[in-house]
Amino acid sequence: MKIARVESFFFNPGRAKNLLFVRIETESGIYGWGEGYVTAAKEKVVAAYVDAIAPLLIGREIWNIRQLAQTLLDDFSIRRTSVDFLCALSAVEIASWDIVGKRAGLPVHKLLGGAVREKIRVYANGWWFGASSIDDTANRAAAVVAQGYDALKWDPIPGPWRNYVDPKDLDHAVENVRAVREAVGPNVELLIDGHRRLSPNHAIRLIERLREFGIAWYEEPCPPENLDLTAEVRRTTNVPIVSGEALYTKEQYLPLFEKRAADIINPDISAVGGILAMLDIAALAQPHSIAVSPHNFNSPIVGLAATVHLSALVTNFTIAELFVNLVEPTRELALQGLTIADGYVDIPETPGLGVDLDVEVLRRHPYQPLSGKGLRDHRDEFPRRGPPSTFKIAATA
Repeated sequence: MKIARVESFFFNPGRAKNLLFVRIETESGIYGWGEGYVTAAKEKVVAAYVDAIAPLLIGREIWNIRQLAQTLLDDFSIRRTSVDFLCALSAVEIASWDIVGKRAGLPVHKLLGGAVREKIRVYANGWWFGASSIDDTANRAAAVVAQGYDALKWDPIPGPWRNYVDPKDLDHAVENVRAVREAVGPNVELLIDGHRRLSPNHAIRLIERLREFGIAWYEEPCPPENLDLTAEVRRTTNVPIVSGEALYTKEQYLPLFEKRAADIINPDISAVGGILAMLDIAALAQPHSIAVSPHNFNSPIVGLAATVHLSALVTNFTIAELFVNLVEPTRELALQGLTIADGYVDIPETPGLGVDLDVEVLRRHPYQPLSGKGLRDHRDEFPRRGPPSTFKIAATA
């Protein structure tokens, strides 16, 4: 069970970003799939980390997963970690568990304690990418609900990210949420994403205005570098506050727990170091009565499968993320996929992660730069005249 080969593959779904997969094969021929979290226009940075790590893995036993993660942190990154390194590590770690599960003849969740629930509830994201107006957003929301999803997440604030926004931008966000609520009815959970950008004053004002629409949470209201800002927002409202997407280690999560800055955390299994790291973070959250809602801006195959196995194990789990805009573009890629229906994902019972990818399809869809990723210029900055900015930042989560 020694590692013989490590390969990375991009898959271009034609939207959002290129997806990054890692395939590890042992000397006995058993292989496993992993996925690293990437962001648009920066995908190759994570791939470079994978390529740098790969030669160091050849000849190592696949079993020592936790020790390998620690060794890469200590000896490869020399304790100067970064999210891009952790995304590469996540892909390697997840692929290792896929191999171990296949070798044992068991699904990953059974290797780590067994499922504590029957299915995994997911919320829909990505459905709003490219919406041209509030009416367009509302129509798209209704269409996603018609597919069986009863929880939707999106960012209703227009324009580029900034701490201080024009009052018209907040008005636009309120009308956006109002239109979606009217389109989907009272029984759908509306999950509002703040993308880490508002000052506490602006975030508090917006949350208070959105309360009438029964929003289920407000995610990442303030920049994560200063968790006191998010804690300030949380103290002012009974709307659940989500934070943690931009935190990547146990050490980074500790201050969030100590400051009582969130009701729910949303780490990404493909960005924090993989399955064991995610379990550690969830266990740290539990004594603080903080729930776990995994972030998952990854494929609905490998990244989602790892998230599903993790969610099956975590007793303080609440709901996981699914980017519905990536389901159809990746359908031909899955030799073996997940069963997704009516807002739930079945927990795989086949060995390993329970999914497989078609390498030939991967090779037919190599990395391609995707349009839409831009940088704002001075004319987009606050203050400005006229309606809310039409500047759009590429699909990000």
